[in-house]
Amino acid sequence: MEQLISEIERHCAERQITPQAFLREAINASWRQWQDWKDGKASPRLETADRIRAYMRDNPPIRAAS
Repeated sequence: MEQLISEIERHCAERQITPQAFLREAINASWRQWQDWKDGKASPRLETADRIRAYMRDNPPIRAAS
């Protein structure tokens, strides 16, 4: 779970969005979902984690042109 949280945080930092907004985009999660995962009150199912990772892969941060 810690690895998935780190991946989400890194992806969100690169996209400059909140994890809550990201989860809303990726899996239509409730706004509370992220905090429940961080607090250990809930955890995603394997299928959900796979969907999140696929969304991150398919929607990479836009890099500024050099």
